[in-house]
Amino acid sequence: MEPRVSFITLAVADRDASRRFYVEGLGWPAAFDDIDVIMLQVGPQLVLSLWERDAFAAEVGEQPSSGLAPITLAHNVATRTEVDAALEQARRAGASSVTAAEHREWGGYSGYFADPDGFRWEVCWNPGEIGKVVLPEVSEHG
Repeated sequence: MEPRVSFITLAVADRDASRRFYVEGLGWPAAFDDIDVIMLQVGPQLVLSLWERDAFAAEVGEQPSSGLAPITLAHNVATRTEVDAALEQARRAGASSVTAAEHREWGGYSGYFADPDGFRWEVCWNPGEIGKVVLPEVSEHG
């Protein structure tokens, strides 16, 4: 099996609030938008699926009701300036728990925000080799 993630699915309390946050607030276009689920293409061959909790549970099964899953999602960018700009956009979109970016002891620069369901997103500039792996290639012409 190839090491690949095709979908990341988050069970959300309010599909409409998630739509307002991700599609209208952050400006991420919906590749699929249904009554129970919104799918956003967030990278080559990678889709973020925001699925209404009841519909999610009907297919996947009930999940623990207390606390958040110990997971963060990361959005890597090419510069420190882009980290600050993305965190500000998330704040304007209604993100809660926005933390200012800071220089990390491992050499990067990152901050966090929470979406309407409390899922934590890291916005990160990583100067190491792994940081380059996750960024889209930039053509010579822009």
